[in-house]
Order: sequence, then structure tokens, then C-alpha cells
Amino acid sequence: MTSSRRWAADLGVLDLWHDGPTKSVIVDFVGRAVNDVAPEERVAVFDNDGTLWCEKPAYIQLDFLVRRLAEQAAADSSLAENQPYAAAASGDLEWFGDAVTKHYNGDDSALKVLAGGILSAYQGLTVDEHAERVKEFFAEAAHPTLSRPYTACGYAPMIELLRYLEAHGFTNYIASGGGRDFMRPVTTAMYGVPPERVIGSSVGLDFADGQLRTTAKPEFLDDGPVKPVRIWGRVGRRPIFAAGNSNGDIEMLQFSQAGPGPTLCMLVRHDDAEREFDYVSGAERALELAGSQGWAIASIRNDWATVFD
Repeated sequence: MTSSRRWAADLGVLDLWHDGPTKSVIVDFVGRAVNDVAPEERVAVFDNDGTLWCEKPAYIQLDFLVRRLAEQAAADSSLAENQPYAAAASGDLEWFGDAVTKHYNGDDSALKVLAGGILSAYQGLTVDEHAERVKEFFAEAAHPTLSRPYTACGYAPMIELLRYLEAHGFTNYIASGGGRDFMRPVTTAMYGVPPERVIGSSVGLDFADGQLRTTAKPEFLDDGPVKPVRIWGRVGRRPIFAAGNSNGDIEMLQFSQAGPGPTLCMLVRHDDAEREFDYVSGAERALELAGSQGWAIASIRNDWATVFD
């Protein structure tokens, strides 16, 4: 009996994943890791947008930011004449989506304009005030097409995978291009990943009078080659499991794969227009590399018995 079959038979694992090559690869990897890797070395990293929760038709954080930019434009009419405030005021989410797509294709011209607005949007708030605004947003905001709260837009099979790894001695981290302080208020409830294990993009902070306040100074854009740098800086270990879904995750997967022992790198492929979305934009290079690098591809259409809880 092969190791993957033995583990599947003994544990009855990953019920939300269809039996097939992807599930077998995961189960076989976990079996080898338990046998060959010390628990403290069993580090797993997950991208968030498009890997753990839905990122279409626009990033969830983008909805949070657009609301703030529109609020600022309404208060100052001169802002509404320029991007990104003009797009926010008119509800033109396509402009924001195009800025991110251009970034993944090597053109950061629009992203720099967007970044300027993002960096100043919450300048001066304490970290506690910012967290409260995030919590208020998640308490009332819903996905525009899936008709469910954003907190119910986490992928059930991936959350099941988090629990499966955790049950076998893995420590899970989130390494996302999304904002660190936007994710932290909800990751424990949604994923069982506490704030101290959330690595993301961030702005600088200033300390005065017992308070940390946000600034308009960029600190890290946790994307591309910055991801492995930030993972090492925060974790001090090379992950042996990594999951992503876009070109911005390539370096994170390469860093994880380069370790000496058992490793598994996986891409989530969005190919289910009926239950979620069908797109490859921003993931072309990653999917092309998957074949030559031996990365597993988790097809939403073929591998997941369900998408959302």
C-alpha cells in the first residue's frame, strides 16, 4: 500500500477535496513531513487574496479602501478630479483592477498613483482605531456578486487544509500582498491564524504618547521577491509548504521548494465560473512555471467538492 493511500485510509482526511492527484499529493506530502521533518520545521505559508478568500471582482481590501477614498473625495472636491479618488467617487472599480493587473504584468504606473491614495487614506489613526474601522467594515459589508458577507468568502477546502496541516504539527502563516493590519482583525475567526502569524504589506508607524499611529510612509509591499524576505525576517525558517495563486507568489513558492527535505508548493487555479470565477489574469507566469517546477495545481472546478462553507 502506498503512503498516500495509507494516510487517506487511516485519517479519512480532506472531505471537501475530491479524490484525485492533487489530494493524493497533499496527503502523501504530509505523511512524509511527519516522518522526516521535526515539528518546529513544519512551516506552511499561504497567500490570502485568491488563495484563502475570494479576490474577484475586486480585492476585499479594495472595497474597504474605495469607501474611504470616496469619503475623502466627498469632503474635498479638488481630490475628486484626480485618481484614485475620481475612480472611487464614480464607483469605477475597473480602474483599480486594471492597476493591479498591470502591476503583475510589470507596469507599476497606475499602482504608484493608487499607492499614493492608499498610503494617505488612514494617516494619523492609531492602530486600535484602524482595527475598529476594519471590524466595522467586515460587520456590514458583503460581496457584490456572491451575496454573502466577506467573512463567509473564505474557501472551505483551504480552511480544511489549514486544520489538516495544523493537526500534523504544522505552524501556518499568512504571507499576503494585502494589508497586514487589514487582515489581522479577522484571520483568527476565519482561518484560525492569529495576528502574530500574519505577514502582509504595511505602512510605517510612529510612536508617541503611548500610541502607535499610521503614517503615509510605505514600509513593505509584501509581494514577489519581497515575500520570501519577509517570511524569513518574521519566521526565521524556510517553509516546507507554500500555497498561492498568482505571479506575485512565484518567489515564495521557489523559496519554499529550495529546502533540503520534503516540500510541496501549490497554486489555486480559478476555473469555476459557476461556483466562483474563471480567470488566469495575473497568474499566467505562475501557471506556466508550475509544470516545469512540479508545483501542484488545485483546480477549484475539479478538486473542490464545495467552494464556500
